[in-house]
Amino acid sequence: MALVNADRIESELNIFDIVCGDDILDKMLEQCLCNRLQGDEIVLEWVAFSTTKGGLKLSLNTLDQFEHEVLNKKYKAKPAIAKREESHNRTRDINSLHDLIKAEEEEESLLDSYSTPAKVSQKRALTTPEHPQSKRSAAFIASPGLLLCSASFSPSATPSQKYSQRGGRGEVVSTFGAIQGTRWAGRKGQMNGVQLELLEGSEDSLINNYKYMFQRLRDVRNVLTEKIEELGEELRTNFNIEEFSPVSLPAQDSVTVLGQVCCDSNGKLNSQSVLLEAGPDQGGRQVPVDLSELREYSLFPGQVVVMEGMNTSGRKFVASKLFEGVPLPFYSTPIKQEMDMDMDIPDVPEQLMVMVACGPYTPSDGLTFDPLVDLINVIARDRPDVCILLGPFVDSKHEQIEKSLVTETFDAIFSRCVGSIVEGTKGVGCRLVFVPSQRDVHHHFIYPQPPFILPDLSKDDAKRVTLVPDPCTLLIDGVTFGLTSTDILFHMGAEEISCASGSDRFSRILKHMLTQRNYYPLYPPVEEVNMDYEKFQGYGQMPLSPDVLIVPSELRFFIKDVIGCVCVNPGRLTKGQVGGTYGRLLIQRSAPSIDGKRVSPCVAGQVVKI
Repeated sequence: MALVNADRIESELNIFDIVCGDDILDKMLEQCLCNRLQGDEIVLEWVAFSTTKGGLKLSLNTLDQFEHEVLNKKYKAKPAIAKREESHNRTRDINSLHDLIKAEEEEESLLDSYSTPAKVSQKRALTTPEHPQSKRSAAFIASPGLLLCSASFSPSATPSQKYSQRGGRGEVVSTFGAIQGTRWAGRKGQMNGVQLELLEGSEDSLINNYKYMFQRLRDVRNVLTEKIEELGEELRTNFNIEEFSPVSLPAQDSVTVLGQVCCDSNGKLNSQSVLLEAGPDQGGRQVPVDLSELREYSLFPGQVVVMEGMNTSGRKFVASKLFEGVPLPFYSTPIKQEMDMDMDIPDVPEQLMVMVACGPYTPSDGLTFDPLVDLINVIARDRPDVCILLGPFVDSKHEQIEKSLVTETFDAIFSRCVGSIVEGTKGVGCRLVFVPSQRDVHHHFIYPQPPFILPDLSKDDAKRVTLVPDPCTLLIDGVTFGLTSTDILFHMGAEEISCASGSDRFSRILKHMLTQRNYYPLYPPVEEVNMDYEKFQGYGQMPLSPDVLIVPSELRFFIKDVIGCVCVNPGRLTKGQVGGTYGRLLIQRSAPSIDGKRVSPCVAGQVVKI
């Protein structure tokens, strides 16, 4: 399948004189990815649909109608036999889907080809930084700017013209919540640090590297079986179910069964190819599931569910009711700790500002860290209490890295990148949290992923820097953060099927993560995720429901509440040759109650263009 991106969709729309905004292009791109369509195919489908509706205008509402009436029926309801035949012609390659940035480069570099070298150099010379810097801010990033000089990495590196000429810098593109007297700045200084703790505990976390590629199929099977049994017991208790029946046993009455959703072929899951695989206690067999009697459902491969229905022949289970998972409880401060607190509690709760950014930190047309320098400048200006930076820092999908055009080792580039961040934020006094990515070319390509190792940090810098694995759960001043740099939204969005009204795909996927109680509930994982299931059983699970869940993705940025958890996709700092977005959160937590009840933090958030 060839690559598809927003520019190609826009060019196809221009053929029919259809003009639309970025939000509509992002929606159509999402529909292409989830239905495996090319840009010209979805545009032709839309034109045909709008014509039959009397010239329907292109908007987000009409796209939802288009998806419901055309895409869901035409592309998601294919029989299993057709999907098997299609799987021989279409390679199930999520790697190619993730190369959207590379595809955008081909399109966007077309305009640059009309500029002469003299004009290009002149434009660069006249370009100013994002904002006029104060002397204090300039002092913060002077050293990082020199450390990240592009000529140090590649002799042919040139500054990105697209990035330097981008528009909308500092524009807020998404908001969530409201806090009285909102002031987007941190409250703590260098001498009054934030309390930050890895909830898994130092003795249980992936601090040390581990040997992988040694797991046996039997061990993987044991992990999956234990997952079915644990979630099944929670569902049985929550919904007051007496017992589960074997899924393949013929029965003339309605029975309740437990199992894991899977697909009957190598193609994408659809309503005609759903299987329910039971655990050993329920027979351990796979039975096709008929979903026609369910009014609403949302399913994906690897999901543990409880279904109620009939299986009169023993060869097909007709589901009439679906029981989804239940989330874990939120974090609560121990009562003893609350009782020991000073009773002179201020009326106005203190606020905590957290900034979140996800790589890549270089544009796709050059190995220049200008976006990272701009981010350091923003950190120096806003002075957040905590800055969470997720990889990739040295992107394995960058063209110059793929073609080996760099003049330094990947480790050296990474060390210089991190050193510039630490040095540039030294005067701010914020805590830095570094989360690795499987796209980091110098780091371990495994999930769960061990944290980075930075042996050259000084003692003072090491106090401000926290190195965590992917995924992890952090406790920051009494507020829990779930972090993962793996694009689970993208992966599950391409596999999930649904028949539901009034819900969006992002909310459904995030709800699945919280109710399935782990950071990567999809099974089997996509080809680029090398899962170590023995480690995943211990380190990929959620110990509790986080207050804030950070899930960066190639898909459109957002901040939303999902069953009490504030979920944030900050986007990526760069998208192709142009700048992307980052997120910032302002959190107020009232004083804990003496009776030990949980007090939900008040969260406001924004997604901002870099």
